[in-house]
Amino acid sequence: MYNNRSQGFTLIELLVVIAIIGILSAVVLASLNTARSKGNDAAIQSDLSTVQTEAEIFYGGGGGNTSTNTYGTLALTSGSACTTAAAGTSMFGDPVIVKAMGGAYTAGGSQGLLCQATATGYAAAAILTAKAGTYWCVDASGTAKQETGTFPTAFSADASGNPVCP
Repeated sequence: MYNNRSQGFTLIELLVVIAIIGILSAVVLASLNTARSKGNDAAIQSDLSTVQTEAEIFYGGGGGNTSTNTYGTLALTSGSACTTAAAGTSMFGDPVIVKAMGGAYTAGGSQGLLCQATATGYAAAAILTAKAGTYWCVDASGTAKQETGTFPTAFSADASGNPVCP
């Protein structure tokens, strides 16, 4: 009945299929970027949790600490300076803590990192990437929380003058 009709797809049909594939790939790529940001935030939280655990080991005299019951001292430091072993005798010179701080800094896209230690306290914070205006903060009191607002340029201090999360 239709012997003279040619085989194949029309140009319109091909363009519609290509447009649908383009839309689907755009949706998938957008979802992957969100998942990547959330994964980076989880890495930052994990790295700062490692800092908390290793800080207590350091405080107890382990991890290269030559004396017990001290975190050592480190003046307020920011950025990549928190990721080097040049922190002297403070807990931020401990190799495991240096590696964890470097991981947090890298996972955050090198956007922001803050650290400080006194003999009896410490605090560390890193910018989160999934939601603008958020950062993760840990301190010697056991606090580990997400904060919203501008990334701090300094930590708050408790009654003893130790750095704490805002």
